[in-house]
Amino acid sequence: MQIINSIKKIKIPGDTIVIPMFIGCTINSLFPQILHIGGFTTAIIDGTAPLVGVFMFFIGATLSFGKAPKALFRGGVIISVKIAIAVLLGLAVAAFFNNNFLELSSIAIIGAMSVANNALYSGITATYGDEIDRGAVAMTTISVGPTVTMIALNANGQASIPFWAIIGSILPLFIGMLLANSSSFLKKHLTAGVTPIIIILGFMLGANMNFAQLVEGGLSGILLGLIVVFIGGAFGILSDKLTGGSGVAGAAINSTAASAVATPAAMVNVDPGLASVASIATPQIAASVIISAILTPIVTNWVYKRNQAKRNKVENVIVGD
Repeated sequence: MQIINSIKKIKIPGDTIVIPMFIGCTINSLFPQILHIGGFTTAIIDGTAPLVGVFMFFIGATLSFGKAPKALFRGGVIISVKIAIAVLLGLAVAAFFNNNFLELSSIAIIGAMSVANNALYSGITATYGDEIDRGAVAMTTISVGPTVTMIALNANGQASIPFWAIIGSILPLFIGMLLANSSSFLKKHLTAGVTPIIIILGFMLGANMNFAQLVEGGLSGILLGLIVVFIGGAFGILSDKLTGGSGVAGAAINSTAASAVATPAAMVNVDPGLASVASIATPQIAASVIISAILTPIVTNWVYKRNQAKRNKVENVIVGD
């Protein structure tokens, strides 16, 4: 009983999203058929877009009109830096390492680094971030799909994201903000939905992953995940602080979106000559999705705790004086 109580007291960084995500991933790894029996169970697991839309609606309710410009600016900066670092590293691998840096190609690096898991970002910043960090998701969603990779590598074609698709992806956030700012009653009840939907989102994200992806991606896939979290995270934290932030948003944005797994296949569609490289990059990116989903909340928690320690130290000095 004492051991059980001790386990219960262990604090897991980002536990609101990490624990249900781990449970979902475990079920999908061991008994995937359970999640695909049909009905509401399968509808939830396959309902990534609707759930994220509802989550953004709730997040919008926590944002005031006065903080909106700062949120858009911070989000624009951290996602721009994330994309820029991804492109620079990917092109450097192509130029200086003959497109093979410890088995990682430019497709794998740019594909994994340039697209963030915005659902994970929202869940983390809801726990550790402030109002501006949470609202920044309105801008971080601009990097979706294989567009950045296609443009950066100049493969025989170019993808484009329709303007109205971008507007549609961030509109729930602004509707939530509008409703919450027009009524204190609505604000109270909409913001209360943030934590429950984070738990559901965490399980849903995990249920679309499996631990076999780590094995298939190998050491190079794990390395890719570490590059995304730590190298991307270092620049993300720095850029966040340049906007006046705490570094939380910059750390939280450096993950790999699950949708990035489809990037190599999209590249092959525009340039069949990339087939051999893409076949290796696909499991590597899948491994990066898993690694970054585990490590990004931990790194963000470290940034948050470090900020708190600095704040407490300053307060103690002031009190001592």
